Amino acid sequence: MHSQPASKVYALLGTSSAGLDLSEAAARLSRCGHNTISRSSLTPLYRKFLSNFTHLMALLLWAGGVIAMVARLPELAIAIWTVNVINGLFSFWQEYRADKATEALLLMLPLHALVMRAGTEMRIPAEELVPGDLMLLSEGDHISADARLVWESELRIDHSTLSGESHPLRKTAEAVHGNGLGSTELPNLVFAATSVVSGAGRAVVYATGMQTQFGNIAHLTQSISDELSPMQREVARITKIVSAMAVGIGMLFFLLATFVTGITVEKSFIFGMGMIIAFVPEGLLPTVTLALAMGVQRMARRNALVKRLSAVETLGCTTVICTDKTGTLTENEMTVTNIWLGGSCLNVTGGGYAPQGTILDGAVPASVVKGGGLYVLLLAAGLCNDARIVTPDEDRPGWTVLGDPTEAALRVVAVKGGLDPEQEELRLPRLREIPFESRRKMMSTIHRGTGTEDWENWEPGLANAKDGAVNGQRSTDNIVFVKGAPGEVLARCSHILRDGRELPLDESLRADVMSANDDYARRGLRVLAIAGRSISADFTDFRPEAVEIELTLLGLVAMMDPPRPEVSAAVDQCRRAGIRIMMITGDYGLTAESIARRIGIIGEGRPTIISGTELDGLGDATLKEALSGDVLFARATPQHKLRVVNALRGLGHVVAVTGDGVNDAPALKQADIGIAMGVSGTDVAKEAADMILTDDNFASIVNAIEEGRGIYSNIRKFATYIFTSNMPEAWPFIFQIMFNVPLALTVMQILAIDLGTDLVPALALGTEKPEPGIMDKPPRPRSERLIDMPLMLRAFVWLGSIQTALCFAGFFLLYWSYGYSDLLNLPRPDLLPYAERMLTADGRVYVLATSIFLAGVVTTQIGNAYACRTERASVFSVGLLSNRMLLAGFAVELTLVAVLIYLPPFQGIFELGTLPLEFWFLLFVYPLVMLMAEEGRKLYLRRISTKD
Repeated sequence: MHSQPASKVYALLGTSSAGLDLSEAAARLSRCGHNTISRSSLTPLYRKFLSNFTHLMALLLWAGGVIAMVARLPELAIAIWTVNVINGLFSFWQEYRADKATEALLLMLPLHALVMRAGTEMRIPAEELVPGDLMLLSEGDHISADARLVWESELRIDHSTLSGESHPLRKTAEAVHGNGLGSTELPNLVFAATSVVSGAGRAVVYATGMQTQFGNIAHLTQSISDELSPMQREVARITKIVSAMAVGIGMLFFLLATFVTGITVEKSFIFGMGMIIAFVPEGLLPTVTLALAMGVQRMARRNALVKRLSAVETLGCTTVICTDKTGTLTENEMTVTNIWLGGSCLNVTGGGYAPQGTILDGAVPASVVKGGGLYVLLLAAGLCNDARIVTPDEDRPGWTVLGDPTEAALRVVAVKGGLDPEQEELRLPRLREIPFESRRKMMSTIHRGTGTEDWENWEPGLANAKDGAVNGQRSTDNIVFVKGAPGEVLARCSHILRDGRELPLDESLRADVMSANDDYARRGLRVLAIAGRSISADFTDFRPEAVEIELTLLGLVAMMDPPRPEVSAAVDQCRRAGIRIMMITGDYGLTAESIARRIGIIGEGRPTIISGTELDGLGDATLKEALSGDVLFARATPQHKLRVVNALRGLGHVVAVTGDGVNDAPALKQADIGIAMGVSGTDVAKEAADMILTDDNFASIVNAIEEGRGIYSNIRKFATYIFTSNMPEAWPFIFQIMFNVPLALTVMQILAIDLGTDLVPALALGTEKPEPGIMDKPPRPRSERLIDMPLMLRAFVWLGSIQTALCFAGFFLLYWSYGYSDLLNLPRPDLLPYAERMLTADGRVYVLATSIFLAGVVTTQIGNAYACRTERASVFSVGLLSNRMLLAGFAVELTLVAVLIYLPPFQGIFELGTLPLEFWFLLFVYPLVMLMAEEGRKLYLRRISTKD
């Protein structure tokens, strides 16, 4: 259709310049359906809600609560169920907020469309558009369907929602063969969810609803199912293993208690339940959740808003970042940096759209005077231009522009040179514009001359001026300004302005111009040539081939979208961290390469540049082979980006993807972690993503990765901390079975540790800053386990054994201090209810013994917390007082255990007694023993690694 002339488009789509008849429109609506984005079937909300309360750990805890209630332990049941409810509600809320991508897509389409039907203009609901409808487009309109232009007047369309590139595209109604162009690049097609920046047009609809490019993106987004993050998979694995182990041990000891010791089935059941509770880390899930939530808060302070908690940890194992160019790596503000003026090379200071800076000739400001070549060049740059500069206000604190960023950069440099383009437009009003076309690669504007007094002393004589001119130009002549690709403009030039004089443009001068152009291009700059000529006031042939001839070259202007100043350091940090950065952009390949080289994404070698059309011709095996080297993807569509992401994930990579447009939504959702731009991003991109950058800055991604790695390390730290206390919680039940020793720690006391005293210090370990050098290590592989064998051995065998020994030492010492010398034949008041137990001397001593055991677990956990702050480095190297939250956690757990031991209401609930103060001297030795034992182990490991 794009290759057919406008006259044939009507016939192909069964319509006419008067639009569809009303009856035909109704028939097509019935046949083709409404112009809406359909939604795939969604999981019912109640099922999502219930799933957070029916996973394995949750089921185990529900059952534990029921068993506790049957065993007449209502306090235990309520405590277990409360943990389950809090975890489930929190998880559901996070999931509910994240699942909004499709709703955002639906809001992108306009509500109404202006069409021609039966020769009459009418405004209809956008959902009633059908193929064959003739849409009427004007400035500010949002386009409702994909359509083929049949007429236009200076029409420019903002494609950023589809392409991700911010500059408006000039559209044409002419036939285009489109060799090598993707469908969204064809200049005679317009698409749903884009908008009209300027001009007007008429277009015949050929696709609606899910058949549009926008509908295709919606389909891709909806067809991608959510996957568990590495952390979620690992926590699920740990939950299954620990739950199975706990249930197995509980059942084993229930059988041993029933058939070996001969105690009642009820007591054996409670005993088995105690073993399960001792080995199930009830505090692990809430601690992980809260640690991730605190990580989210820290990342927010570094300009990264995380929507899904598990995404925090996923960042830590990222191996590839797929990023676009504009706005993420660059400022998204085209800036003129150099001017070539007849052999002189000038530099321009200042960046962005703020008209603040200077044009320098060497170290001094360049002379910008009427009659000078620089003045004329800046005048042409400012007037052959459709952009506007917008001053800051309350809503927009910075300088912004309306229109094409490249034209905006020319407008800004004119102001830097002292011109006022708006005043010059009043003096030299535009008569006509010959728009930019990809074939000609240039744009021209024609302006009315204003008289001798206005041209005198500043306008140089143009080569084709006639007799009677002032300074070479007649006062009645009009003037043409041209800007475009240097090669194309130079081919239409016959003279060059040099040192204020026009010279014939011979081969030597042409070579000088192209040499300057090539030099700028090698530096990654975008170069435009500026030229002009005069035409008589009665000139009427405004065809490009008649106007754009015998031009005088005024100079070259070189510009760039400068990289953000902090990006190079961030890229270097990624390289040290073993993270690869891959650019996938809708821009041209050479532009992408220059930016990539400037900020260090690629080195000295020549990268492979794969365009979207080339990618279509590559097989999966060839693509994966290409991904192993330096490669850039240019002119990429949503399907291309999604394919690259899938290929990377197929190679085992953990992929982060950045994006801001609707076109990025499928890849953002498919990636292991999608990162949307908060400033320039569309609502669709933000809803599809897992994380939003509030400053659109690539460096913020690297900061977030550092936080993610630190959080993963911290989760290992508090997992070690929590698992260590499982040993002194479990061994009392084993001692009871094996040696008939009174139960040193009851089930309620275990819950007091897991859900009370352990919680704040564990959270404090989650606030540890990333260890030095954490970004100098490669990403951890997907196969690496969060809870691995070294961690288990350290927690259970090493630290857990020391902690258990110290706690039992205090337990038996208390019995011994009260005159019980035969410590293996102690009385068994633990088999009595608490009220009866406190009536006997044996019972009261037993309660004191469990109190010192509980206090021992708490105080040894202080030493354990310090031990867990580092894996190999000495804790003294990070400072004993550097983590203030950990110090607060120690105060909280000591206060809590004192409340349980010394306040009567809690003594009864947790079966504790008033512990004599002198025993606290022993208890405060425990942390030192734990810490020094672990410091000795770390010292040994450091020495071994040094020898290796």
